[in-house]
Amino acid sequence: MSLKGKTLFITGASRGIGLAIGLRAARDGANVAIAAKTTEPHPKLPGTIYTAATEIDKAGGKGLPLVVDVRDEESVKTALDRTAQTFGGIDIVVNNASAIQLTPTPATDMKRFDLMHQINMRGAFMTSKLAIPYLERSANPHILALSPPLDMKEKWFAPHTAYTMSKFGMSMVILGLAGELRPKGIAANALWPRTTIATSAIEFVVGAALMRASRKPEIMADAAYAIFSKPARSFSGNFLIDDTFLAGEGVTDFDQYRVDPSAALAPDFFVPDDSVPPVSLAPVKKPQ
Repeated sequence: MSLKGKTLFITGASRGIGLAIGLRAARDGANVAIAAKTTEPHPKLPGTIYTAATEIDKAGGKGLPLVVDVRDEESVKTALDRTAQTFGGIDIVVNNASAIQLTPTPATDMKRFDLMHQINMRGAFMTSKLAIPYLERSANPHILALSPPLDMKEKWFAPHTAYTMSKFGMSMVILGLAGELRPKGIAANALWPRTTIATSAIEFVVGAALMRASRKPEIMADAAYAIFSKPARSFSGNFLIDDTFLAGEGVTDFDQYRVDPSAALAPDFFVPDDSVPPVSLAPVKKPQ
């Protein structure tokens, strides 16, 4: 199934995984609304809503840059309405926007706590909620959250309780919507990476060493594309790990996604212990 002519509304899509998902859809000729806050270049993070929209156009799609704060209801309403007016509807909503702070409880400022919950959990809930009337009119409507499986283990909470709560909150939105929207034929699924993903934000926050031990955002984009190609009425309520899902779809070459084949891949947070990777995460070749 092609995404040609389909319309995606992606939050936080000015860079990173959100933009990669948009670019993958654009190769089919999809319309992509870039719903994000970045209008001016960040000193250390590349990309704005305008540069992202240009990339979408160059990839073969139609980009629509929209200034959106996912914490603000009117902002999201206006953006969804403009997207539907511009492209004639909305078929796919991707809740990608996210805030992160990996601090223990005493070191977590309440303003940062509120920010993570407003963007991650509340943002995913509100964007999905407001998109339902548009999705109801789509032939194959999907909601996707970039959030983890609900693996309720102490080890995921203890190091950074506030952040974990906010990301698991996104997944609970998906769990609820999957059941609530199934009669309407609207799919709700979650997607999470097995390894860290090489985005400019990771490099900015953590450093270049983790970038080398990561996979490229394209693995998440390819997994998202495969999800959107599924029939919404029968494929919903899934909490998917990128490589396991892609392996089930017939992908065998995962080395293509490595940033540095000589580096061991770094596991991401929240991947359940019983989730066995389809390929080794060890280095695949010696350093030059």
